[in-house]
Amino acid sequence: MLWVSVDKKSDVPMIRQIYHQFRQAVLNGKLGAGSKLPSSRELAKQLHISRNVVLEAYDLLHAEGFLQTRKGAGTFIATGAQYHTKTDLPAPRVRAVNMGYGAPKHIINFRAGTPELSLFPRRKWLSNIRTALDTSPVDILAYGHPEGRMELREAICEYVVTQREVDCHPDQVIITAGTTQAIGLTCSLLLRQDGKQVVVEDPLTYDIKEIVANQGGEIHPVGVDNLGMKTAELPEQITPVCIYVTPSHQFPMGATLPIQRRIELLCYAEQKNSYVIEDDYDSEFRFDGPPISSLHGLAPSRVVYIGTFSKTLCPAIRIGYIVLPAELISGGRSRKWQMDLHNEVTSQLALAAFIKNGDYLKHVVKMRKHYLQRRKAVEQALQYHFGDQVEILGSNSGLHLVARFPDRRFTQELLDRVEQAGAKFYGVWSHCMNPDEHRDKLLIGYGNLTLEQIEKGMDILAVNLVEKDLIIPGNHHL
Repeated sequence: MLWVSVDKKSDVPMIRQIYHQFRQAVLNGKLGAGSKLPSSRELAKQLHISRNVVLEAYDLLHAEGFLQTRKGAGTFIATGAQYHTKTDLPAPRVRAVNMGYGAPKHIINFRAGTPELSLFPRRKWLSNIRTALDTSPVDILAYGHPEGRMELREAICEYVVTQREVDCHPDQVIITAGTTQAIGLTCSLLLRQDGKQVVVEDPLTYDIKEIVANQGGEIHPVGVDNLGMKTAELPEQITPVCIYVTPSHQFPMGATLPIQRRIELLCYAEQKNSYVIEDDYDSEFRFDGPPISSLHGLAPSRVVYIGTFSKTLCPAIRIGYIVLPAELISGGRSRKWQMDLHNEVTSQLALAAFIKNGDYLKHVVKMRKHYLQRRKAVEQALQYHFGDQVEILGSNSGLHLVARFPDRRFTQELLDRVEQAGAKFYGVWSHCMNPDEHRDKLLIGYGNLTLEQIEKGMDILAVNLVEKDLIIPGNHHL
């Protein structure tokens, strides 16, 4: 077997080297059925290695069916083990899953929805993780329940009842891997029933459109103004399975849905026997008063309430939740089980402790002050550079704002030019069903930017708009 060799300096164990060479020789027909292998002693002597190495390689080949042993005769290649495989395959061409929010590190990225990651409470979080592992019973290491740990569901229930006017019981709560999974699970659950029509706000975040469409939903957009979804335009000609809204802080326009439209929306859902999916986006970060009460509290049997900790803590922990009406609980738990069985347990216990001991609410209050400072910096920069040529839309809350430049159009070419100069901004039109709409508006996120980055990025925007005669220079206010 002169063609068999080993490299004693290789990171690949010698057992695997020998195994791989014989395996490939059998598969490609170099060693045919019935071919006899040298004895382990003979091959070990030829390769100057321990006989045990050869024996283990032969045992592995035998376990996979490549070899058969005949008593008193030796070891032979088994019948039916040939299969011509193609080696040295080219690297696969894979389309990157990209929502268009990425940018190189040297670019100031005004992406919406990213919190200030440097202020994540690492020490307290690590302490809670250690406590969960050190003091919890051993069953936390076993398979869990799809709805999540009761400790976290109770903590979430208490928080949303007292802080968000949600009307629920812990058994209605299902822990998810963030809002994306929560919406996917809800759509999967509801679209399994008769009917595929889904009413959504327009504009809305890109991934919601993708999730609904991938679940087989037929999307019916309803426009948004400075008061949120135009409920007077809800379609009467269809019977939607559900209506998706972000009533506390509409994404991306930033509006807060007033009580009159909330009632109109709920009456429409009642008439159509539809569910309302309430995505409570950015609700905690309202700067001119306490958070707006949820839609869920008005009609708990009609509203599916979705929340997340991606904005208040960080996206990496991947914890969100759904509050389901009673008749959807069993189906929701089943769907969660089919998706991923359950969320990682120690993070659930750490978050439960973080909420129950008051640290979560303290962190939210701290971050609310931080984001208010960032928002003021953006507003001041816009006012300085553009004066009365810019209008800030939406409520005074959240991790982003929308700036409207009357009679201006933000094309992709213009946004690309600004990015090449060092700052990335986003057109509201990129979230619209009709991309010709809202061309005069920019979506400006500030959650994960320093004051210096905000100032520099706004300077870059102003220079590029003025240079191209898109803004009249000298019209700002000092």
